[in-house]
Amino acid sequence: MHTSPLFYLILGILILQFVVETLLGYLNARKFSEPVPGVLRDVYDQEEYERSQAYKRTNYRFGILNSGFTLLLTLAFLIFGGFEWVDELVRSVTVQPVFQAILFFGLILVGADLATLPFSWYHTFVIEERFGFNKTTKKLFFLDKLKGWFLMVLLGGGLLALIVWLYDRAGEEFWVYAWAVVSAFTIFMNLFYSRLIVPLFNRQTPLEEGSLKSKIERYAESVGFELQHIFVIDGSKRSTKANAYFSGFGREKRVTLFDTLIKDLEEDEIVAVLAHEVGHYKRNHIVINLVASILNTGLTLFLLSLFLNHPEVSMAIGVTKPSFHAALVAFGILYSPVSELTGLFLNYLSRKFEYEADAFARKTFGGSPLISSLKKLSKNSLSNLTPHPAYVFVHYSHPPLKNRIQELQA
Repeated sequence: MHTSPLFYLILGILILQFVVETLLGYLNARKFSEPVPGVLRDVYDQEEYERSQAYKRTNYRFGILNSGFTLLLTLAFLIFGGFEWVDELVRSVTVQPVFQAILFFGLILVGADLATLPFSWYHTFVIEERFGFNKTTKKLFFLDKLKGWFLMVLLGGGLLALIVWLYDRAGEEFWVYAWAVVSAFTIFMNLFYSRLIVPLFNRQTPLEEGSLKSKIERYAESVGFELQHIFVIDGSKRSTKANAYFSGFGREKRVTLFDTLIKDLEEDEIVAVLAHEVGHYKRNHIVINLVASILNTGLTLFLLSLFLNHPEVSMAIGVTKPSFHAALVAFGILYSPVSELTGLFLNYLSRKFEYEADAFARKTFGGSPLISSLKKLSKNSLSNLTPHPAYVFVHYSHPPLKNRIQELQA
């Protein structure tokens, strides 16, 4: 029988989050059928617009089912002693706190992934397939899962082991050392993610010589942007949706273009997208986001250090023997309202940065090709042209298409 006030607080937080998310989704869904804004009327014809509405409604209904199942699974695990059962299992295997933590989280995360596997499968091979987006094979789907688990064990497990070891050695002050370790890991991943992690999932090839590469190089030179690495990634083996991203900084900075982006856009439109990415670099958005992430990590770890040594935190999820790993799970749920607030700020900052990057691209290359590229990308991904403002405020890291185009035309 659970008597801990924290247990009921955790239940309340989980249920409240579900209710709020469901309400936001409902408000957003009510706007699916609204008329397309004037500046976007050339994005879809009537048939394509109806297809985009069907895609949004399908994902909305599927999202409710998925999140509802996840909530019920989590509540059942809490109420019926799932965390206690896993804790007893790992304690029967090892007495070492580091290995206990790795086994505890490994079993829970892999178990949760397997439990929700049918939803992931259905979304990929039914919904995305139905609307013409999916290019993933069943073999690739499972290979991605296995590689994801491998990275979780190697990187996540290694980082967790080091943090638990620091906690055992440094006690309440562990958070300072853990912050330094996590910050170093974050910087390392920012620098070398494309070089080390991406090749496990995708093939990256240098952009071949030709008019597109020449245009990109001329543009980069015109804005004083030293660009040595332009890669094309085979995104088409998973989806028809297009993308481009900038990663790294200093000598490790690189631009990556999806092969679907090159297929869907004209050369000037691709350069405009690149100009937007260069804008992020020139306006120091990469560094600011990195610093914000590190500061947020420091705040989280400091608050975690205040909770860890209280046995009632572990007991809040039904674990009778206090431990780092049990307290970390309980803290993660209790901290989630704070995390939501920091997420709102980071999303606001991200939307602001998108406007600034758009303005940089307009100034240094041109607004028209960027507008046409944004419209094509939205059309090809059947994106929502009429999102609810509240949903945008909470979830969007990029401004809605209408707002971006209005700013570019201003």
